[in-house]
Amino acid sequence: MKIDIYDSFDLLFFLKSKNLLADCKDEFWWENSGTLEVVIGAILVQNTKWHQVKKVILNLKKYDLITLESLANIDLRLLESLIQNCGFYHQKAIRLKLLATNIISEFGDFDNFKNNASRQWLLSQKGIGFESADSILNYAFYREVMVVDKYTQKLLYTLGFEFDDYDALQDWLTRGVVDNYERIENLYYKEIPLSKVYARFHAKIVEFSKIN
Repeated sequence: MKIDIYDSFDLLFFLKSKNLLADCKDEFWWENSGTLEVVIGAILVQNTKWHQVKKVILNLKKYDLITLESLANIDLRLLESLIQNCGFYHQKAIRLKLLATNIISEFGDFDNFKNNASRQWLLSQKGIGFESADSILNYAFYREVMVVDKYTQKLLYTLGFEFDDYDALQDWLTRGVVDNYERIENLYYKEIPLSKVYARFHAKIVEFSKIN
């Protein structure tokens, strides 16, 4: 791939020129951002194609299971049967049920969880790694966090960038955005929250990678 990329602002500028999110219904890209649905999706999508996750979420909605209380109290075998198209469904059912139980125990409700849960708390939960935690922080909580995934790692590698770990790649992505924030606002022709910049930046990486 022959693109002159020196920092993450250059990458964002290039990706934005592709108009990749023209049909995006949610301004944060992840459908129904800011809700519990994102948290559930972040667990279900692990090692699974997103179109399978969408089908499962629709199934959960059909049974009114997109609430903390319903997930915490549901029979495990029933939950397994409803999410079995996502792969590793037994493991994911256990983790979803436990996560919902822990959120209620620690925070009471989703709004309090959204406002007060830390990255450290998320990482302490069974089945939540860096990518899942940061997806929840950005897409569900609207925090100023850039998500790093396999698409990101592969794209940067093809551009000649190599990083020692997740944190180093995340730092490279965020530094170029923060250092050029005024230029980014000019790109969008308006003030735009940093959290939304990160959300749409990650979204552009994913969509560009899928096409290419």
